[in-house]
Amino acid sequence: MVMKKLFLNFVLLFFALIAVGCKQDIAKSNQSFSTHVNQIKYAKGLAIYNHKGFTILSIKNPWPNAARAYTYILKEKTGVIPDSLKEFPIITIPLQKIVVTSTTHIPSLEMLGVENTLIGFPHTDYISSEKVRKQVDDGKIKDVGSDQSMNTELLIELAPDALVGHGIDNNNPTFDNLQKNGLKVIINGDWNESSPLGKAEWIKFFGALYGLDAKANSIFKSIETNYKKTLQLAQNVKNKPTVFSGAIFENQWYMPQGNSWGALFLTDANSNYLWKETSGTGSLSLSFESVFLKAENADFWIGPGQFTSLAEMTASNPHYSQFRAFKTKNLYSYSAKKGKTGGVIYYELAPNRPDLVLQDLVKILHPKLLPDHKLYFFEQLK
Repeated sequence: MVMKKLFLNFVLLFFALIAVGCKQDIAKSNQSFSTHVNQIKYAKGLAIYNHKGFTILSIKNPWPNAARAYTYILKEKTGVIPDSLKEFPIITIPLQKIVVTSTTHIPSLEMLGVENTLIGFPHTDYISSEKVRKQVDDGKIKDVGSDQSMNTELLIELAPDALVGHGIDNNNPTFDNLQKNGLKVIINGDWNESSPLGKAEWIKFFGALYGLDAKANSIFKSIETNYKKTLQLAQNVKNKPTVFSGAIFENQWYMPQGNSWGALFLTDANSNYLWKETSGTGSLSLSFESVFLKAENADFWIGPGQFTSLAEMTASNPHYSQFRAFKTKNLYSYSAKKGKTGGVIYYELAPNRPDLVLQDLVKILHPKLLPDHKLYFFEQLK
């Protein structure tokens, strides 16, 4: 299942982790606090309401068709929590020790300068960040086991101030068990955001956990500014090259749906994504024949699964060579650039830095617009 998720381009990039079985519902939150301004602009599943001495952190739609929403109260050391909010989990901030469960969480910690508070992670080999990898190698970050069954005894021994997790459905027995053993579990739904800036805005989630709201806002503002600047640059180009994506896995060609994270990047880069009219934020499952019929003469092939060379592609399926984009070598992959232990850098960092992704795509599709830009995530296959 993990390999399949890794293969799906621009879709749910990250490994299937399980989420918290919290009982709270955001709709139950005291109405007297709803008049405060939500600090979130793009993310659909996150809301942050700052108050004197505490912050209300609200999470909704942490996975597709989630039956619940979640509310957490982040209490400053001297903060006083109103009785009406004491039914929700109360977490003292700033955090001093944390366990996170997705590589997408790590760049936020690093950008905020609090990566040294990370003490545990499942499957540490997936971590690509050089700085955080050193912490793993030095024994400062423990491998807390598999995604589906984390080491409860080790986690209790580590005693993190909070464990940040996310899931794929409403059944979360592992997190239920961790909470029963006294661990504070906070759900994160960044992966379920469909817009590039919506995903990136979840740095504010971590900013709230560390009392670093101003720093998180500043970082995101810079990313937003860079993204919009590149977006505007691309929109001035009249030529829209045709683009398709994906490759075959288990006899099906997986392609990002028209409203998905990856498809929105291609649209913002001012390309004609051939499956842009499809609805949904996940992935399409298509036959080779249907893809070839529509994309045989497409100008570019962006993100051909896990392939890192043309020879590797034809060895897997010689029919790949029949596409025009293959013949002209207008074929770019993000899978070649990996961390020390094999983790794909794109999966870890791209959701946090959509500005770099968009710059890469504009450089590929409209090279004259960014003559000095060097591809950060993508690489032309040879």
